[in-house]
Amino acid sequence: GFLMVVLLFLLPLITMRLYAEEKKSGTIELLLTSPVTDFQIILGKYFGALALYAALIALTFLYVGLLFIFGNPDAKPLVANALGLFLFGGALLALGMWISTFTRNQIIAGVVAMVLFILLYVLNWPSEFSFNTLTQVLAYLSLGKHLDSFAKGVIDLTDVVYYCSA
Repeated sequence: GFLMVVLLFLLPLITMRLYAEEKKSGTIELLLTSPVTDFQIILGKYFGALALYAALIALTFLYVGLLFIFGNPDAKPLVANALGLFLFGGALLALGMWISTFTRNQIIAGVVAMVLFILLYVLNWPSEFSFNTLTQVLAYLSLGKHLDSFAKGVIDLTDVVYYCSA
């Protein structure tokens, strides 16, 4: 719930300068002529951003550790929720990185990514009021709908495939 909304605003800040700043400062030519392939550059930038995001998710395990010190929670729903948040963030990082390739201005890249993330988050809202085919398709495209099962402790393969294909 709340962490997902925070990530909609935080992840564009991570991705907004991945390529936009390279273009603005002129180092994109140096990067593209270096002895690595374009695919390696893309994966390097993506995995760097994903490592930063994974570190942020790992910080939340401090609170989970407190749960285990002072209580006796079931670990499986917590692990499923962490996996869901990781996949959710990975999909958003990929989209934000893609948006960053279109502009030289990192602020524009961040704002466009944030608007797209929020749009993808609210796509399932019409399905709460109507049950036609269009609203069901929009609900399937929504980022939040696929995180619900992880939050309940269920790892559904369709949700994993959705986030990995983004």
